[in-house]
Formats: sequence, C-alpha cells, structure tokens
Amino acid sequence: MDIKYLGHSAFEITTKGKKILVDPFLVACPDYKCENIYDIFVTHAHGDHLGSAIEISKTTGAPITAVYELANYCAKNGAKTIDMGLGSWRDYSWGRVVLVPAFHSSSTPDGIYGGCPCGFVFEIEDKTIYHAGDTCLNSEMKMIGEIYQPDITMLPIGGKYTMDIEHAVKAAEWIGATAIIPMHYNTFDAISVDISEFERQIREVGKMPMTLQINGSL
Repeated sequence: MDIKYLGHSAFEITTKGKKILVDPFLVACPDYKCENIYDIFVTHAHGDHLGSAIEISKTTGAPITAVYELANYCAKNGAKTIDMGLGSWRDYSWGRVVLVPAFHSSSTPDGIYGGCPCGFVFEIEDKTIYHAGDTCLNSEMKMIGEIYQPDITMLPIGGKYTMDIEHAVKAAEWIGATAIIPMHYNTFDAISVDISEFERQIREVGKMPMTLQINGSL
C-alpha cells in the first residue's frame, strides 16, 4: 500500500493497483493524472475538500462516497455517488470504510448545505487509516482510538478553522496511532504553521511525525 500526499488534506491511497482519492483539492498538484481511480471520498462540502471530486468522477466513473446531502449534491452535478451516514461499515473491493464524526461546518461553494462533516476510517491490507477531515479536538477521538485503533492518522494542524498543533498532539494521544501525518496547513496564510514545532511536540508524546512533501509517499 502507498499513501501519497497531494497537498492540503488531499491523499491518494494505492492498494493492489487501485487508487483511492480523499478530499481531492489539487491546487498543489495541478498536473495530477487521474488514472486507475476506483473511489473518491469527500469529508465535507467546502471547496478546499470537495475540490475536483465531481470532475474526476465524471471523467473516470469513480463514485464519490460522502454523507447523504453532499452525495446528492454531487449526483445532481453529474457525478456517480455512494451516500452514507455516520457509524456503519461499507465494503469496497479493496477494503472497507466507516464514517465518523468531525466537528466543523459544511456548505458547497454555491452555498448549499452539505450535511454533517465527517472523517473516514479505512481498513486496507490489514492496516487501519483514519483521515480526520476538518475538525476540532473532540471526545469522539477517544472512541475512535478505542474502537478502531488506527495504525496511521491524518490530522489537521493549521488552526483557525481546525485543530492547531497543540490540540492535534492531544488528539494523537487519544487516538493512539503511532504514525501521525499532518495536513491542512501552510496552504494559505491563515493556516501557516512551523512544521518543525509539530514534529517536536508529537515526538514528545511518543508518536512518529510522518510529514510528507507534496507528492511524497508513505
């Protein structure tokens, strides 16, 4: 399995030749080639997460998995979709996924309510990966750590709209994953951080910072 960082909160996960996209806001990778995309996941409706999901779905035929309201919006705009709610597993050809709570807001770029924001827990190749989406620190993360026991966690650290470094470090402790991939930082001035400070603080609590460069892989 390969996890590639595409900037902001966007990731490409490749397993057995199948590619999965999460929050494909691709301003950092304008030349990204949409090949072998099997599924697309969108945590919420904001433009910096919905990104190019609808266009990629229409081009490749890959369905967008999202909460009910956002899936409906994408379908009305020509995308293939899979609608889900929080709290139940769904099987895919490459593994399974459950939607979990995120504490944020959600509206489409044209102002339509996008349903509740969420995170995703993926089970792929005997590994559990938690993409937290846009969220503050919240007690649901203790449940996610206890029930799903992620091996790898992607956490927002940019502050202002999401957790900052201090709160992301506490989230990492609650979730329990050893490897922590920072996301949602340094894309815009409002979410600029010193990434070395995140790395220092996360090591202090016994976690491994996995800071990925754009197009860098784990």
